Amino acid sequence: MIFLDAASTTPVRREVLEAMWPYLTGEFGNPSSHHTLGGAAADALAGARRSVAGILGCRPGEIVFTAGGTEADNLAVKGIALARQAADPRLSRVVISAVEHPAVEESARYLERFHGFAVDVVPVDDKGLVTPEAFRAVLRPETALASIMYANNEVGTVQPIAELATLAHGLGIPFHTDAVQAAGWLPLDTRALAVDAMSISGHKLGAPKGSGALYVRSRTRMEPLIHGGGQERGRRSGTENVAGAVGLATALTLAQARQVEERRRVAALRDTFISAVLDGVPGAILTGHPVERLPSVASFCFPGSSGESVLLELERQGVVCSSGSACAAGSDAPSPVLTALGISAEVAQTAVRFSFDSAVAEADLEVAAAAVLDAVGRVRGLGAQPSAGA
Repeated sequence: MIFLDAASTTPVRREVLEAMWPYLTGEFGNPSSHHTLGGAAADALAGARRSVAGILGCRPGEIVFTAGGTEADNLAVKGIALARQAADPRLSRVVISAVEHPAVEESARYLERFHGFAVDVVPVDDKGLVTPEAFRAVLRPETALASIMYANNEVGTVQPIAELATLAHGLGIPFHTDAVQAAGWLPLDTRALAVDAMSISGHKLGAPKGSGALYVRSRTRMEPLIHGGGQERGRRSGTENVAGAVGLATALTLAQARQVEERRRVAALRDTFISAVLDGVPGAILTGHPVERLPSVASFCFPGSSGESVLLELERQGVVCSSGSACAAGSDAPSPVLTALGISAEVAQTAVRFSFDSAVAEADLEVAAAAVLDAVGRVRGLGAQPSAGA
């Protein structure tokens, strides 16, 4: 099997499992307990927090461990907006982009339904980019929070986060970014990015599902969503997942160590793969920005086919990929991300996304490109479309 669906999840790295193992076995203490076992767990949690903070360029106390990227997004969007509204009832608007992950969009819609917020949606251009001009046009004195994702999970477009955050700060508006897909590939220094909050998730990096973190800048008001014993400095109650935090910190550290080299290598493989598909499949459309995109994502529409049928044919040939966000599983509606780019609903339903982890090999992508040409040809009923290099 050639696994090209890393944007949905990645296998847990052996080094991560080894780092976690003690806290799943002998060192099982509760970090809030005042005895030796509890102290060992608390020390491990503090070490993980320092590691994550070091990579994000912040203080350990600005890191909140969560159960994943979705919880981190919910805590940032709801928590910051509600805290600011409580301090000043006039702050009753939130800004998101038209291509946000459902964790951000649905959090904003929750605020709209139950707390009287208005949701202002920034349009994107046909490459999925939020331009500074479009972003500035929707900011208001009443805006409590702006949340724009760092890199899109479906088409891979990377946003100019530092520039957008600076615009928001000019009006006194805190800025959150969902960096779940960016983590491991792009710089995460929160000071350089000028963000007030940032979400990451472990299972996109080689850590287990159910591990994540939220950076929250000191003195940023935030209402907790989970109440209880006051763990995580009162921002997220509940006994911490020590092993998950250690796993996330280990995976993030491993990814950071070779980020520049792996980004360059994988981007080159991605570009060769994209060229092979566009050259070999008549009418194929690359979605997302051609340059400002994740090194790990190559996404296409294949008009005249069915995205789901192409996926099934590719899996029959041993290539596993997806038709878009795994978080939209069970929906047969066209992707809102693709329609936001101006792609028709009919064409959007032909979408296929290939996403890579840092272990992707050139030979695998050569095989995958040939399989794409064959699969799309079969689905279209035209036979395989050979490529000169296949």
